[in-house]
Amino acid sequence: MADLTITASSVLAGNTATIARGIAGATITAGQVVYLDPTTGKYGLADVNSATAAVRNAVGIALNSASANQPIAVCTKGPITIGATILTGVAYYASGTPGGIRPVADNVSGDYTLLLGIGASTTVLNLDIEYPGVPLA
Repeated sequence: MADLTITASSVLAGNTATIARGIAGATITAGQVVYLDPTTGKYGLADVNSATAAVRNAVGIALNSASANQPIAVCTKGPITIGATILTGVAYYASGTPGGIRPVADNVSGDYTLLLGIGASTTVLNLDIEYPGVPLA
């Protein structure tokens, strides 16, 4: 498999989801995995292959698309309609493609693992981010 193909217009936070708001530091599309830059305080695209630890440590999934310096809403925990077809009970991780999401089976040796959540249905991801900070052996 490959990264999920997400329809940005279908990304929607569930009623019990936790949502953070801020400013985009780059062009971000709804459904992409983001991190919060500790230097600028702006959101950027997370990447588990990055040499920078902060970029590997995602904080959520963008709920709207934004260009640099525009407002953005980020789902940080809870149910999110992800805008793609997923599998119930399967774990989904941040990808080596900036902002990407992939199923557990696509994790590769050397990538830093960042669990985003578990498929709650064929469209809803139960977002609960776990970042152990170590690469996959």
